[in-house]
Amino acid sequence: MSSRANNRREGAVQSTTSFSDRYKSWLQHHRLSAADSLSRVIDNPLSSLMTWLVVGIALALPVGLSVALDNAREVSSRLDSTARLSLFMADKTTAGDAAAYADALAERDDIADVVFLSRDDALTEFSQLSGFSDVLDSLDDNPLPHVILVEPASTDADDIAVLQAQVQADAQVAQAVLDMAWLQRLNRLMELSRRLVQALGALLLLGVVLILGNTIRLAIENRRDEIVITKLIGASNGFVRRPFLYTGLWFGVGGGVIAALLVAIALWFVDGPVQALASSYGSDFQLGGLGLMNSLNLVFFGGLLGLAGAWLAVSRHLGDIEPR
Repeated sequence: MSSRANNRREGAVQSTTSFSDRYKSWLQHHRLSAADSLSRVIDNPLSSLMTWLVVGIALALPVGLSVALDNAREVSSRLDSTARLSLFMADKTTAGDAAAYADALAERDDIADVVFLSRDDALTEFSQLSGFSDVLDSLDDNPLPHVILVEPASTDADDIAVLQAQVQADAQVAQAVLDMAWLQRLNRLMELSRRLVQALGALLLLGVVLILGNTIRLAIENRRDEIVITKLIGASNGFVRRPFLYTGLWFGVGGGVIAALLVAIALWFVDGPVQALASSYGSDFQLGGLGLMNSLNLVFFGGLLGLAGAWLAVSRHLGDIEPR
């Protein structure tokens, strides 16, 4: 009798699973979940395409506007960015007095360069640039004043404003105009546009996360019975969660690909008119696009948004599905 008990006692063996086996099982389930979720997405091409288009358009709008602003910034950077004051002398000021005043300005420490342009030189230059030489030659008198071009030594806006006020107060100067005021306004407008694009992008990205979260919620509801059975046989929440996370990943990656394609198509569509406009101004400007790396980053970012939306939906709804 004791020998039988000993035999039964010796037959009881505790089973243990090594870390290597657990890792292989975990990795294998990731592969199966990724493949199965991708298969489910492809098996519903119409609904998946609609989701990809919605996500792609939401991503393409801020990205496309950002690319447009980058091109506009590239154009503005090619313009002369040196702040310069144009001093239009009073009509009674002679060429000698204007030249002497220009020499006096050149001695100031807050002025880097001074160029004197007499009214005759100004008329010749204007005639060449405007193309109205025949009309200007028919005039009895030269309507243009003497001009002094002043380049401030400082690039600070307050220092330039002080210098402008000082020369404007001189009786010989009819008007002191800051040539770069329009470019400064343009830069401020572009910065405002950049902020607006960022705000719009943040709202659209939030919308992408909510759209994908709602899509994953519907997928969870459609597979409720499968989830209950899986939990009945002992599956953990992580095990059940994994396929839905991959579903969100595929939706996000597909939306990123659609967004990159939409931006590329939009740039191709406007490239011809932009090149024609640049050529008419004698510029070799080339319209810049996303490029390969930025396109891949957009696809990667779309995948992250898909994971975020799926995680949000799974965290809220998966815990409510429990076996009874």
